[in-house]
Amino acid sequence: MALSVNDRRTIGEDIATLEYCWPVGMPKCAAISGVKGLFEIRSSLEHGRIARVFFTMVQGRMVLLHGFEKKTQKAPTKELTIAITRMKEVSRHGA
Repeated sequence: MALSVNDRRTIGEDIATLEYCWPVGMPKCAAISGVKGLFEIRSSLEHGRIARVFFTMVQGRMVLLHGFEKKTQKAPTKELTIAITRMKEVSRHGA
């Protein structure tokens, strides 16, 4: 996804908010239903666009797994699968 400087700044600020103020609830952060330990950061971008960054917590550290621009109400299966695969890899090998 091609992001403008402002979009990157917004996502970075949202990540920093979660990193330094964990735990943070809605609307900035939500647990992914049915996947223990997987969360999403919710960022509102310019022109009404929405970005999501999946992450997990490992030994008190935030591990970013996958980000995408959301185009539908539900997270696309492909994006969720990527995040779950990476989360399993992190669990096996550590952060």
